[in-house]
Amino acid sequence: MMRIALFLLTNLAVMVVFGLVLSLTGIQSSSVQGLMIMALLFGFGGSFVSLLMSKWMALRSVGGEVIEQPRNERERWLVNTVATQARQAGIAMPQVAIYHAPDINAFATGARRDASLVAVSTGLLQNMSPDEAEAVIAHEISHIANGDMVTINNHHCTRR
Repeated sequence: MMRIALFLLTNLAVMVVFGLVLSLTGIQSSSVQGLMIMALLFGFGGSFVSLLMSKWMALRSVGGEVIEQPRNERERWLVNTVATQARQAGIAMPQVAIYHAPDINAFATGARRDASLVAVSTGLLQNMSPDEAEAVIAHEISHIANGDMVTINNHHCTRR
């Protein structure tokens, strides 16, 4: 809940600073109010849409495939590892995805703790030992358990 409040306060602070700058530069107040309302709608709206679409956008950007039914031993190990760690962290089972890339990488995304995704690159699975891969997956699970996706989305939206 605190992260959502910070998310909203950060967006509001950006709006206030934006309004002050426009006022100090002498832009008429009626146009500033209209501009502030539009910026508020697009700023908050864009942030929420981005958060709600984060799983879809992330999967699309890397060409990831959600593992609905494991097709081989590696995918079975990945799904079981994520399930075990999610249970230990006290969160709902995230969707699990794999994407083809030589890079050693993984990420977690999603709008809520109970609607999240963990994605792992083939490079990670091919180049790391099972213990090392489990550590990376635990790191991603901790992002979900801590609700970091809202914080990360807030960071990305305010950097634009």
